[in-house]
Amino acid sequence: MHLNYLALAVPFFLTFIGLEYLVAGKQGKKYFKFNDSVTNLSVGIAERLLDTFTVGLFYFVYDWLYRHFAIFDIKSSVLLWVALLICTDFVWYWYHRLAHEVTVFWCAHVVHHQSEEFNYTVSARITVFQAFIRTGFWAILPVIGFPPAMITSMLLVHGLYPFFIHTRTIGKLGILEYILVTPSHHRVHHASNPQYLDKNYGDVFIIWDKLFGTFVKEEEEPVYGLTKPLESNSFLWQHFHFILEMLYSVRRASGWRNKLRIIFGKPDYVDPEARRVLEETFLLRNPQAEAPRLIRYVLWQIIATLLVLFSFLLLEYYVPVFIQVCVTLLILLTLINCGAIMEQKKWVFYLEYARYLVLCLAGYYIWPHAGFLCAAAIVMIMAFYFQSHLREHYLRLVYGYPRS
Repeated sequence: MHLNYLALAVPFFLTFIGLEYLVAGKQGKKYFKFNDSVTNLSVGIAERLLDTFTVGLFYFVYDWLYRHFAIFDIKSSVLLWVALLICTDFVWYWYHRLAHEVTVFWCAHVVHHQSEEFNYTVSARITVFQAFIRTGFWAILPVIGFPPAMITSMLLVHGLYPFFIHTRTIGKLGILEYILVTPSHHRVHHASNPQYLDKNYGDVFIIWDKLFGTFVKEEEEPVYGLTKPLESNSFLWQHFHFILEMLYSVRRASGWRNKLRIIFGKPDYVDPEARRVLEETFLLRNPQAEAPRLIRYVLWQIIATLLVLFSFLLLEYYVPVFIQVCVTLLILLTLINCGAIMEQKKWVFYLEYARYLVLCLAGYYIWPHAGFLCAAAIVMIMAFYFQSHLREHYLRLVYGYPRS
């Protein structure tokens, strides 16, 4: 069978997340919160899922640039692999730094910094928006002359290392602190303490931060998250809130110079009142429920989603395009649903209709029979007829009692 063995990254990362959870528990440390971990994993699931459709596009971009604009004809060798690693990390440093210093880039990167915890699940907070922006920066590599196959291989290795620096269970690492980006260095980067803001941008090597004056040692205990905490578990709001804040600020700004300064200047230029106004308009926040049933329901949805994601990625080459689209929609709707259950409670029940519709489309594609359509239609009609009763039963199942 022609399997996609990159799917093994899913159980690999989950294993280390589980080990970190056990180690933290043994140390008596509370490094994990349920809602925080679920939202972190949800963002990571979505990014890994959408990578299925974008990785080929990124490779095509590298290949096209290499064939048409390569300055040097670089051949694979040990020294050139080392050179590629250094170049990749150098480009990452400037991408990462500009992602903090330019509003339009921060719109994509802010998601990675929303978590108020710091553990391996935080490393999953990468969006597909970030992937597109990073590809734009890394596009310089094929222009230099590095072959696309070398670049994509290096990016896999370069992308693996940062996972291990998102942890509080590892202290300082002696002499390695002077060479590599360590968990201690990266804890500083994720901190919202004033003295730690916009520091330690490196991904593998810390030398760039020391060279360009953005290095700070970890001394005071970091406080994690944004300087203005998001305080939302909504999957959609986490992805789009700062984009909306930027657009709101641009709309209110007078003159093209001020509008462009907001988009391409520092995130500080975004109207500080934008989030409050937008939350009142779009974020239907209700008091958060902590019922055991809620936690169990969300947990099982995330477990089921991870199993579907792993199977989908592993068997990617055997899944028809239409089913790939259906699986993608189903997983995204489930992730939105998990956020809705934890916060946007008016969305919860009605999202199930959308998930049912996607399942019916996938089922009809696999078994295109009139009997299937009739059965699916009967179930939907009955659901609409008994909607109030089903809604009450559903909310009782999730929360333990009816909710508005």
